Amino acid sequence: MIRVLLVDDDAIVRAGLRLMLGGAPDIELVAEAADGAEVPELVTSYRPDLVLMDIRMPGVDGLTATEALRAVPGAPEVLVLTTFHTDAHVLRALRTGAAGFVLKDTPPHEIVTAIRAVAAGDPVLSPAVTRRLIDRVAAGAGQDTRAAAARERLALLAGREREVALAVGRGLSNAEIGRELHLALPTVKTHVSRILTRLHLNNRVQIALLVHDASPAEG
Repeated sequence: MIRVLLVDDDAIVRAGLRLMLGGAPDIELVAEAADGAEVPELVTSYRPDLVLMDIRMPGVDGLTATEALRAVPGAPEVLVLTTFHTDAHVLRALRTGAAGFVLKDTPPHEIVTAIRAVAAGDPVLSPAVTRRLIDRVAAGAGQDTRAAAARERLALLAGREREVALAVGRGLSNAEIGRELHLALPTVKTHVSRILTRLHLNNRVQIALLVHDASPAEG
């Protein structure tokens, strides 16, 4: 069972999601919250595998709650569910450690599929979406400052790890990376896991963002 904590300040939205998740035999809604401030205590009490997190809420917003939650070792994955889809929201959600970003008007079966994917350790954003996002934030404010820090972090990687990281940054899947670098799929997965551990990142989307930040020297 995938244990889910639902965080949204709209009672009607929560009711709809509760009904939707109730139809999935492998998903259990263990608790609900209306404010990001409630998240730490509920996570401690119910130990969810995943937090379905709204962005705009009174008190503590979803992005702030996500950032605080993902800074704790062993924290559950976070899937951001919102009506807001600006690049700034997407980028901040991913930088704070969210493993996915789904709009509230997404068909119910796709939201359930996204929950299953994130619970299995797969970011919801496809390689194509990752590439588009990186392209759109290329001119973002603070890029020069981030670039130096990003290059320093990438310098910590060994040769093969660095090649894999750059390939992830181009939006390639593990299978595509394996073909390009002539590596077996399990080897690619091992390299990705080591990169995440060495650079203290949550998922491959954050690897892609780090590579982007280091551009153009790393791109």
